[in-house]
Formats: sequence, C-alpha cells, structure tokens
Amino acid sequence: MNKREYGLVAVGELLGDFIGTEISTNLFDTQKFERFQGGSPANLASNMARLGFKTAIISAVGTDNLGKYLVEKVTEAGVDTSLVIYDKTEPSSIVLVSRTTETPDFIPYRTADRMINPENIPDELLQKCSVFHTTCWPLSKQPSQASVLDAAKRAKKAGCILSADLNYAERVWPNRKEAHAVIKEYLSNEALIKLSEDDAERFYGRAVEMEEVFKDFHSWGATLICYTLGGKGSVVSDGKELVFNKPEAINVVDATGAGDSFWSGFLAAYLSGKSSKECAQAGANMAKIKLTTVGPIKHEVKLEGLF
Repeated sequence: MNKREYGLVAVGELLGDFIGTEISTNLFDTQKFERFQGGSPANLASNMARLGFKTAIISAVGTDNLGKYLVEKVTEAGVDTSLVIYDKTEPSSIVLVSRTTETPDFIPYRTADRMINPENIPDELLQKCSVFHTTCWPLSKQPSQASVLDAAKRAKKAGCILSADLNYAERVWPNRKEAHAVIKEYLSNEALIKLSEDDAERFYGRAVEMEEVFKDFHSWGATLICYTLGGKGSVVSDGKELVFNKPEAINVVDATGAGDSFWSGFLAAYLSGKSSKECAQAGANMAKIKLTTVGPIKHEVKLEGLF
C-alpha cells in the first residue's frame, strides 16, 4: 500500500490561522495575532511530505490574496496543490486561535472551505493513493459533506486506507445528531480514526470513558482508534488489544496543530509497516517537534528518527 504514488490525499479545510502572539487562557485575553497557514488536512499533508511521502490536498479557498498565500505555503511544504479549488463566490476561511499550552480557544469563520464538489475528488487520484484522509470540517457542511462521503466509498473501492481526525467542535458543527450519523457513515468504510479526550467529550456532549468510545467507534466500523490524552500520552485500540504510550515531559511553546503532527508521524509509521506501539511512538515524537515550534513545522523530518 505504501508503494502507491501518493502516501496521502487529504480532503478538507485549508484556512488562515490567526494565532495569539502571547500565551493566554482564551481569546478574551488575546490582543495581538500572527498569521499562519492552517487547516488540519493541510497540516497533515505538509507534515507527511516533510517525512518523505508524496501528498496532495483537495480544498477550497477564495480568489483573494489570503487564498494565494495559503496555497503557496502548502506548496512550499512539498504538497501537491494542483486540485485546490479557487472559489469565486466565497472568501478564504479564517480561524482566530488563542496561543496556549492546552486546548486552544478558537472562533471559526467558515466561508470557502466547504465548497468542495464530487468532481473535485477524481477517481484517478484515489487509485494512486494509500491513505484517504478527512476531518469533521468538510463533513459538517454542504456541499463538501456529500462530496467527502461519496469519495470515501470510492476510495475504499479503489483500495485506499481511510483515515479521519475527529476534530469535532460544536461551534463548527452545531448539529451533534447529524454529526453522529455522518461519522458513523464515514467509519462504515473501515477507517482509522484519531481523536482526543477533548474531541470525545465534545462529540458526546458529556464526559465519556475511553472504553465507551472504543466500543462505539469499533461498532461503527473503525478498524483502529488512536485516543490521545495530551501530556499523558495515547492509547491505540484495534478492537483486540490496547497499546499505551506515555511521552516525555517537554516545555510546550505552541499546541496548535499538535494533533495533526501526531497523526502524521503515526500514519507515516503505519504505512511503513510498523507496529501500533511504534506508530504511537512516532506520533508522539512528531508531536514533540510541533509542541516546541511556534507555528507549523518548517523542516524535513527523518521517519527513522521518530522511533
């Protein structure tokens, strides 16, 4: 599977992250912002490109200068951006984010990122990729929701591994009932999924035990679940056994995008045939690089150095 031309095709949000310049508890205390290229699928594709995999992003931005900047930054990371859509009706999406050592406070302004149609995800590309990846953002709005669900079925038929980051947030996807139904449909394609403790609590709308998450998500079709616990590490479940990983303590300077970094290391190791334990370790070490870097990771990373 890792011998296909593209290691990863990521579908979803490419947007402007305007991140607070100083550590704060929330956006109420944030006074100044710095602009970065953001968007979970774009970050994942960029990080896997830095790990030596050929990747592509399918997303939608406006025809404005922010959209041009976003595409330029992802291209600089080595990602194929030839299928990015320049939508003429909507401006590029942005998110205001607090700089924090914990889960960031954020406000999304959703515009062009949802403008992905079925024809924008060609079968020819799916037949060339190992992993088809998406997030809650494109699944939360039309027309991208129907487009991604349609592409997921085609991707499975084409022999792709399906992947998802359950970056659920009520302010992004207010209809939790719909979110549950759509996620179940996506996971029915035997997907790998990553979610954090915070993601799970937001998705269920209440405190939830890890065991309940594993039971539900496996019953919905997930073949592998990676449950991240922040500074406490991660737990991987394949439905038969649990693999625990506890990272070393570090001085966090920017937590934004840490989950995307973790999943890039995990998937890179997974495509290289590594065990769940090795995949989790690779993810933790990739996240460490991000957590000690302000903004996106900017340099190439050797996969073998993550174990």
